[in-house]
Amino acid sequence: MIKGPKDSFKFIIGSQYFLYFGIMGISLPYFNLYCYHLDFTGFQIGLLSAFRTVMIVLFPLFWGALADHFQIRRPIYILCNFVSTGIWAFYLYFTDFWLMLVITVLYGIFYAPIISFLEAFTMDVLGKEKKSYGKIRAWGSISFIVIVIVIGSIIDIFSIEIIIAVILAGSLLQAFISFRIPDVVISKKESFTPKTKVLLKRRVAVFLFCAFLMLVSHGTYYAFFSIHLDSLGYGKTFIGFAWAMASIAEILVMINSDKIFKRFSLENVLVFSFMIATLRWLILFFVKSPVLILISQIFHAITYGAFHIASILYIDLLTPDEAKTLGQAANNAVTYGLGMTVGFLFNGYLYESVGLFNLFIISSLIALSGGVIFKLGTRTK
Repeated sequence: MIKGPKDSFKFIIGSQYFLYFGIMGISLPYFNLYCYHLDFTGFQIGLLSAFRTVMIVLFPLFWGALADHFQIRRPIYILCNFVSTGIWAFYLYFTDFWLMLVITVLYGIFYAPIISFLEAFTMDVLGKEKKSYGKIRAWGSISFIVIVIVIGSIIDIFSIEIIIAVILAGSLLQAFISFRIPDVVISKKESFTPKTKVLLKRRVAVFLFCAFLMLVSHGTYYAFFSIHLDSLGYGKTFIGFAWAMASIAEILVMINSDKIFKRFSLENVLVFSFMIATLRWLILFFVKSPVLILISQIFHAITYGAFHIASILYIDLLTPDEAKTLGQAANNAVTYGLGMTVGFLFNGYLYESVGLFNLFIISSLIALSGGVIFKLGTRTK
């Protein structure tokens, strides 16, 4: 239960999404490109990306279990914001691959649980209004759009090295605002341990496995899309605009999430998302046209926007109150953690030998597999 005015807490939660995804609007499109301009190999870039996501596999589960067991979600959230910000500052001083790898690991330990904790806070704040989750989450996408366009233009004028300092400033601001996050009080009716067993149930296991495949299929996109466009001769402004187009489309889904999920079941939205992902990666395999590339970015509304919201609601539906933080942490760990780790390593390993275009068709087949398995696996419950 949340103590305090709900509207005020919605604003605070929205500001956290705004900052979190604004920072992502810099790091996701440009950090790997920054490494590329440091002359790191495709495998080294894939390895750095993989280690970032390995931390998302391991540590949200640890922090989530700790938070739920002792009911200290808020203190841990604040701690992780400040410590991860401090560790990020070391990127200002080191450009050696191995030192950056060490910084990446240490940073990931504390950065990893932030988004899953934020999702759990949001579900608690919304209460019976959970299907309107997208309206709060849309602030993150709006921020992503603005930042990704602005920073792309700034990089074209100045240098890509500027992203490290800007991310540090944004992270510090988010850390200070995290003090305003609401506290949650849960009346325990049963012990924590039996509730965690829900994560082993067939319905949850099928979903997590298929969601894992969905994020593996996004590995090429998240690790090498900017590099792909750069190699095709497009400038940083176009790269930023391409990422922004995806977020613009995503926002349309998020602000209408309550209408969408009143009309369509969570399972149907998830299956549809897999099918659109299959089509999206096929397009990037076949085309080089700037217009068609931007059109393919519109599908992000489904492959990320609809899929993400449906995933958050689906795992919230399947987990009890006493294990909500762990449930969101498990979802985040298996998808954006393990799925992205495998996707980054897999794509980094194959980058030199098969080329980017072929990586996109492999991604298409992986997304298709996830959709088929989920459809068959949830046919009977």
